[in-house]
Amino acid sequence: MATQKFHGIFPYLVSPVDNTTGKVKEAVLRRLVEHLIAQGVHGLSPLGSTGEFAYLSFEQKLEIVRIVVEAANGRVPVVPGVAAYATADAIQQAERFLEMGVDGIILVLQTFFSLDKAAVERYFRTVAEAIPCPIVIYTNPQLLGSDVTPDIVVALSELPNIQYVKDATSNTGRILTILNRAGERVQVFSASAHVPLLTFHMGAVGWMAGPACVLPATCVQLYELAKAGRWDEAWELQKPMWQVNEIFQKYSLAACIKMGLQLQGFEVGDPIPPQSPLSAAAVEDIRQVLTTLGAIA
Repeated sequence: MATQKFHGIFPYLVSPVDNTTGKVKEAVLRRLVEHLIAQGVHGLSPLGSTGEFAYLSFEQKLEIVRIVVEAANGRVPVVPGVAAYATADAIQQAERFLEMGVDGIILVLQTFFSLDKAAVERYFRTVAEAIPCPIVIYTNPQLLGSDVTPDIVVALSELPNIQYVKDATSNTGRILTILNRAGERVQVFSASAHVPLLTFHMGAVGWMAGPACVLPATCVQLYELAKAGRWDEAWELQKPMWQVNEIFQKYSLAACIKMGLQLQGFEVGDPIPPQSPLSAAAVEDIRQVLTTLGAIA
């Protein structure tokens, strides 16, 4: 495992799966990893929301993590998502991924029955106490049905390995609350729901998001401009980039990223069933935006 602090651009990788056989497309995933590292990304995050984790078996998840760790070969940190309903399941996943050589995890709580704040906090606390690696707390109540509120984040930040948070609500003010109350202990990554340059300006250390899969070099450039304090140049870059976020909000995120990559020549396949493939109109919308941004010829 790497010991460096996580920072910069971490693309949320897609999961290229053959929907007929269920097998992971290893050659395609390795090629994508190589491409993203060559474009200067600072880390890789398989099994996020863009990675369609809810539609993968445990065996498929293990295969994806294995491939990404091997392909990265220590050049950048690999920080996969660990998503579970049950605490014991999350611990088992994390332990297996650590055995494979990951550098940390993004910890996600899925819910079916509603959970109170104490139960939500207990899930993250129990997993953090069981595994010896840096943890990124992830919250997205719109998708997951539960919320890791700023109060819970502040309480959990007392644990030494809970070092980062990615708040995927559209409420940027929550990020400022977390930074004000726990900024000495926990650092923030921007999400696709935010304008990343705003969160960089507030003190975020990076951006974990699907759009970085299709615009890796541009995302890296945005981060480097912000890091250098060249805000006027960064805003001129951020403005057109937001079109990608808008198109991915209009349609299904993972399906859009997969289609964007296919338009760039990566045969990552369709969304995993029961999700539907995108319509011809959606494909054309994605093509036009990526063409405008110079991401495809």
